[in-house]
Amino acid sequence: MPSAVATPAAELLRALAGPDARLRDDQTAAIDALVAGDRPVLVVQRTGWGKSAVYWIATALRRRAGFGPTLVVSPLLALMRDQVAAAERMGLHAATINSTNIDDWQTVAGRLDADDLDVLLISPERLNSTAFRRDILPDLAGRIGMLAVDEAHCISDWGHDFRPDYRRLGELIAGLRPGVAVLATTATANARVSADVAAQLGADTLTLRGELGRDSLNLAVVNLASAAERLAWTAAEIAEAPGSGIVYCLTVAEVTRVADFLAGEGISAVAYSGDSEPASRLRVEEDLRANRIKAVVATSALGMGYDKADICFVIHLGSPNSPIAYYQQVGRAGRAIDTASVTLLPAPQDRDIWAWFDSTAFPPAPMVQAVLDAVAARGPISVPALEQVVNLRRSRIESMLKVLDVEGAVARTDGGWTATGHRWSYDHDRVARVRQARAVEAAAMVDYAGAGHCRMRFLRDALDDTGSEPCGRCDHCAPRPERSLDPEVVGRALAHLRSAEVLLEPRKAWPGGLAGRKGRIPAASQAETGRALAFGNDPGWAETLTAAFAAADGPLDPALAAGCVAALRRWDWAARPTWVTWIPSRVRAGLVRAVAEHLSQVGRMPLADVIERVAARPPQAEMANSSRQAANALDAFGVGPVSDFGPGPVLVVDDTWNSGWTMTVVAEALRRAGAGPVLPFVLWRRP
Repeated sequence: MPSAVATPAAELLRALAGPDARLRDDQTAAIDALVAGDRPVLVVQRTGWGKSAVYWIATALRRRAGFGPTLVVSPLLALMRDQVAAAERMGLHAATINSTNIDDWQTVAGRLDADDLDVLLISPERLNSTAFRRDILPDLAGRIGMLAVDEAHCISDWGHDFRPDYRRLGELIAGLRPGVAVLATTATANARVSADVAAQLGADTLTLRGELGRDSLNLAVVNLASAAERLAWTAAEIAEAPGSGIVYCLTVAEVTRVADFLAGEGISAVAYSGDSEPASRLRVEEDLRANRIKAVVATSALGMGYDKADICFVIHLGSPNSPIAYYQQVGRAGRAIDTASVTLLPAPQDRDIWAWFDSTAFPPAPMVQAVLDAVAARGPISVPALEQVVNLRRSRIESMLKVLDVEGAVARTDGGWTATGHRWSYDHDRVARVRQARAVEAAAMVDYAGAGHCRMRFLRDALDDTGSEPCGRCDHCAPRPERSLDPEVVGRALAHLRSAEVLLEPRKAWPGGLAGRKGRIPAASQAETGRALAFGNDPGWAETLTAAFAAADGPLDPALAAGCVAALRRWDWAARPTWVTWIPSRVRAGLVRAVAEHLSQVGRMPLADVIERVAARPPQAEMANSSRQAANALDAFGVGPVSDFGPGPVLVVDDTWNSGWTMTVVAEALRRAGAGPVLPFVLWRRP
């Protein structure tokens, strides 16, 4: 039976995508179901298939029939901007409500009241905003004609990119009036995730799942021994690429380092991350789309939904922790060109970075219960106050509260968090299953980087794509010659990686509720802005520092010693230090003293053994938030006489900087003992 919407839908598609565009069968089926509004629809199709066309066409047809506007929940600002532009190409009036345009909210609400909007795009975080849920959502939920959830794998616990804010969608869907169309789309959902999302949409969900293979992608893995070689390889690959593309890194710090190196090699490359200003991100997106730049070096913030049809390369410096996440990111390439090069360059530090991100998972039951007890006893209570109750990072506490909020155990108020009184129990089985699923995905990513299998088939199998066959194009199916590297470029890359200036900003105020200290730290008691040799999983120094930390009290590595001297030479001193001391490390006392002695000798400065531990405390690395770290360091150190060294600045050496509180406490003690300005220098600043 022919579709009743096929003809008008085809006309709308041509307006959106050009005169040669043709509707796919599953697009027609999805639009039919949405226009009828009688069952939810889940579309699982590869990147570039045309999932967004489904909800724009369905929106236009439903608006013609007199239905209310469409609410689109979209996880990224880049995705929102692309979608607004696509909607407007079809003559739809679209607007967004997000954290960057709060001043426009009232105007947008007025346009909704006047029925002057066809599409409103919001981020899932808006669903967890008290003001949005109170002032805008109730009226909005009562008037929308369709709800579209983009990147719907984020709804599922099992999805590679689960986000607690998405849990609000179940509550929103349950409250929709009959006849409101519901659509969810994703390109990265295996069978388990698809089933979970479909169940959350409704019992009668129509799931339209297609083959996920991408014929244009030439997948490869290049294993190189060092970070410098990986940088040199990347520069050579981009220089030969016929068009523009994306280089993905796992951390913001790495994004900046890589972009700076490529720019120094004469490549038009810019950095892009969630830390970039919104205006800067928009400018970079447009410059890449217009081919005004050769490469964007990005975190996953430039990922879901960014639409540039002719991206000809995607390079990963470091592996995502899931084949499904990797497939999602490489899907940016080769949408409307015959061939795109996609290369993974795994690094030894990848697993450490995965472990750090995994640490943001739902906390253990005793910690959750401690937070619930504190909220019940002292609510409304702020997150900083909760940091004193439970040894968790602030980001983990906030994420946990979002989940508890959605599940009805707590509620956000203007004064903080309060208990609802509803019964709630920790789902041990679900947490264990999700943790195991994450471990399996990480192991699969390691397997992907190994030899002996077709890369595309591996990714399709990870997504439970049926009927996958060897692609005939990847480096396994069609081996290619190794790229020879220019030793001079490798040398420049190593020098670049080891030249980064890592600042240590001083703590300026004590955490709230800390016994014995409160308020701002007097300027005369603060440390100065210091320096670190390396930050996080720094590819220039990670291997050297790991070996030095493991040896603890072995001989000082000459490269490490030279690197410390070079870091101090780059330091733009307000006043040069006149003497050196060190903080006695619990496990690396010999290494820290050796570094201090070396800097003392090279700088011809007196070395003073004036700092001692006066209280046994747990390692700072075991303290997860600022309140705990400050309390753990407070009164743990004593300072001997310093009058023999004069009032000049003192260079204070330590092994690591986890939170800055150890150095803050030591600086206060040194200044109280009569020392001059305190200049911190540490080997490794932890993230």
